[in-house]
Amino acid sequence: MTGKQGSTADETAIPVVDMRRPRWGDPARVTELPAAAAALAGDATEDRGVAPEAVTPPAQTVPSAVRADLEALVGTEHVVGSDDARIQHTRGYSTPDLLRLRIGDASDAPDLVVYPADHDEVVRILQICAAAKVAVVPFTGGTSVVGGLAPDRAGFAGVVSLDLRRLDRLVEIDEISRVATLEAGLRGSAAEALLRERGWTLGHFPQSYEGAGIGGYAATRSAGQSSAGYGRFDEMVEGLVLATPRGTVELGTAPRSAAGPDLRQLILGSEGAFGVITSVRLRVRPAPTTRIFDGWRFASFADGAAALRRLAQDGPLPTVIRLSDEVETAINLADPAQLGGESTGCLVVTGYEGEEREVLRRRDAASEVLVGAGGTALGAGPGESWRTGRFAGPYLRDPLLDAGVLVETLETATYWSKLHELRASVTAAITDTLTASGTPPLVMCHISHVYSSGASLYFTVVAPFGADPIAEWAAAKTAANAAIRATGASITHHHAIGRDHRDAYHDEIGPLALEALRAVKATVDPDGVCNPGILI
Repeated sequence: MTGKQGSTADETAIPVVDMRRPRWGDPARVTELPAAAAALAGDATEDRGVAPEAVTPPAQTVPSAVRADLEALVGTEHVVGSDDARIQHTRGYSTPDLLRLRIGDASDAPDLVVYPADHDEVVRILQICAAAKVAVVPFTGGTSVVGGLAPDRAGFAGVVSLDLRRLDRLVEIDEISRVATLEAGLRGSAAEALLRERGWTLGHFPQSYEGAGIGGYAATRSAGQSSAGYGRFDEMVEGLVLATPRGTVELGTAPRSAAGPDLRQLILGSEGAFGVITSVRLRVRPAPTTRIFDGWRFASFADGAAALRRLAQDGPLPTVIRLSDEVETAINLADPAQLGGESTGCLVVTGYEGEEREVLRRRDAASEVLVGAGGTALGAGPGESWRTGRFAGPYLRDPLLDAGVLVETLETATYWSKLHELRASVTAAITDTLTASGTPPLVMCHISHVYSSGASLYFTVVAPFGADPIAEWAAAKTAANAAIRATGASITHHHAIGRDHRDAYHDEIGPLALEALRAVKATVDPDGVCNPGILI
């Protein structure tokens, strides 16, 4: 998969990880806290919480007749109500989600987990649940970090988690059109492996890649770390199939169309509120033969951002491009295995993938731009360190939480002209709020995705536990949301809306647009059972 000048290992060739709440990733992988990260804990006390097997979810409320109908449809073995299955489908992977489980709070656990085998079964499950006023939450990898898997329960007879893992086929590849049809329950790394066997790639590698699924990518408008080269996931979608309580919606009959508004875009990012995406038709690319990653240093975040803007607007654009601010660079968060160090300035990582001749051409041309913008070449070392450690970052959260240190992330996007105002405003909002609560934070930021007109800012926040870390983070998150909206930025670039961003999203789109979305939901989901309280 690599050329002579490319890397020799492919870190994306990893197996599907069945994560075990409340910890991230492969449960057999034990991550030791690096010394620099341990220092962040200071005098914080260890607070491991309770083991998940000791957590008891609330009593089930789904009517027995509904369970009987579901068992008759999919088979008794595919309708599960065990405590363990329910806990493993409780909420997502935000820090508040995990902290609640760590203190024994499983109040959002679904009553049943149902595993359909195909699209028709999904439609029928939705119809059964709608008739009985039972809420349905779609579940692929369960890696939401915005409360997207914790529906409103009020007014419902129970909650079913609809786990799509049995919908895991690569249905077909149209190699002439370079389009592949994948079922929604297929996990990201498994999808990539199946495509690579045929010489193709999606090129979609979010940090949740080990656990996330195709349906979740579509439902949340996911953006992978290689988005500069391959595009966001929603840009890859040529067509999709949606199951609703009222039947099936199929969208996307051609690469482009003037046949009215593009309703694919209405479903992408809908987070299960309009129904369940069961398959998607996606653009694929030839698997790369060469991969090269480099590191660059700029004197300041402003200088680095100006360089990224030049590449985004005038080209050539690398496949991967990201800029860490001074704080993140000093801590070396771009390489979690080597936290700490004597770094100064700001680190830029660039990556190039494709056919060798074209990769080398783009690399040379981009390097000329970066040098002209004041960048200093650091060679392949920093880029390769980021590449090989790109999925390691989330593994640091568990030992930090164990040590009594809160760590959480948030992201947004804006135009280049407002980028620095946005960064300063969000940083100040988080810093002031947590400092006032007696838990002064370390706030880091990087540019993770770039466009001709703007970029995404991704913040990482680390702070010692206070008396109530869940409440303290909620206050900081509220302040950050307000700062984002005050500067006119989007409340989210790729984490989606869920519950955490719902109010800010309503403010962002305005009351008339919100009314239109509610009208769509009332049409496809008149009983309101599809992930209620999420998005709208």
